[in-house]
Amino acid sequence: MADGVMAGATRVVQGKRDRVLDDLRCNDVAAAIWQRERDASFASWIDSLPVLQLPEQRVTCPVERTQGVAQAACDVAGMAQSRARDMLCDDIAALAQCFARVMQVSTVRLRLDVVRDDACRKFHLDRVPARLLCTYRGKGTEYGEARHDHPPDEISRMQPGDAGIFRGADWPGMLASGVLHRSPPMVAGDAVRLLLVLDAALPDEV
Repeated sequence: MADGVMAGATRVVQGKRDRVLDDLRCNDVAAAIWQRERDASFASWIDSLPVLQLPEQRVTCPVERTQGVAQAACDVAGMAQSRARDMLCDDIAALAQCFARVMQVSTVRLRLDVVRDDACRKFHLDRVPARLLCTYRGKGTEYGEARHDHPPDEISRMQPGDAGIFRGADWPGMLASGVLHRSPPMVAGDAVRLLLVLDAALPDEV
């Protein structure tokens, strides 16, 4: 191990199929990223939506209700019915199913965040067993191998539409994550982000 590198799981696996997410359960894997091809028409639609029509939501619900929760958030935001809107809500539900399979849960905490600032620009490890992140609009999540007392030397970035599950500080077992992540710093001219966050529900929330 190089000087300054934190001990723990540091391997990041990536693949074109959703089953790559299951590799998070391999002992040395800190993050698993499903690299997904973004539909061009969907990308054009989501990137051009007025910010006030981007859905925001924070709710704990059974996995089978996530599609309806997403649709309700779109209604509240005043988003018009369309094929692209259905694609977004269907995808949120599909990712919830994938996350539930990996984490072996039936209830999730779902967040749709409209990120307008640099509130989460510091590299960190979430206080959860694991967290799924998918950026539908704007820059993708950044990540890198942790080093003592300073940020990662090498920073990678997920692409919009990619879905990544990152081990958190509460991952069970001996080998904690040695990979941190953050929201990319925003500069003038950057698009407001739409970020999906999925966590496993706590026992008292089920």
